[in-house]
Amino acid sequence: MQNKIVVVGIGPGDKNFITPAALEKIRAAKFLIGGTRALNEFSAPNQITCAITRDLDAPINFIREKILLADVVVMVSGDPGYYSLLDLLRKNFPSSSIEVIPSISAMQLAFAKIALPWHDATLLSFHGRQPAREALKFSAGKILGLLTDDKFNSATISRLLIDCGWDKNSSVTICARLSYADEKIFTTTLIDAAQSAPVKRCILIVKEPT
Repeated sequence: MQNKIVVVGIGPGDKNFITPAALEKIRAAKFLIGGTRALNEFSAPNQITCAITRDLDAPINFIREKILLADVVVMVSGDPGYYSLLDLLRKNFPSSSIEVIPSISAMQLAFAKIALPWHDATLLSFHGRQPAREALKFSAGKILGLLTDDKFNSATISRLLIDCGWDKNSSVTICARLSYADEKIFTTTLIDAAQSAPVKRCILIVKEPT
């Protein structure tokens, strides 16, 4: 297979965060795959597109057909190496046929927004999954970066962390709608977050009280 599956990260949301390298690949694509929002924002009339929906067989079949003709560009939100369609592509195609253009993930942007280094943080996802309880347990100096969804949100996760040994006064920064005009970032305590209206599909950064 000479043609490539080019997986490009389109960043955390706002198009100002997409890299020139990713944008160049998208604009040059004959065959383009992405979520509905991404296709509406970046696709051109002359491109043949395939939307990513719950039916994940559709983009895989699209790639199998179109890769024989030209490169296929796959747009994914955030960074391709962090909880994206890249896992599924690697299961269906040889890694030698995949090219990845990295980008900024929402997790990376969340840590940047509060000027906190993330090289020692434990990064976990509650988005459509639940991390092992052992990974959530408190230890001195531990910093958590957490992806959330509708079910596991700022309130439910805060209660779970208290149950895992975190001090109820531990700091939790809630980052919602990152990079958009209505971005909202605020810091509270686990107990307050547990008892407040839940914030869904956000990033949580948790660390021990100072």
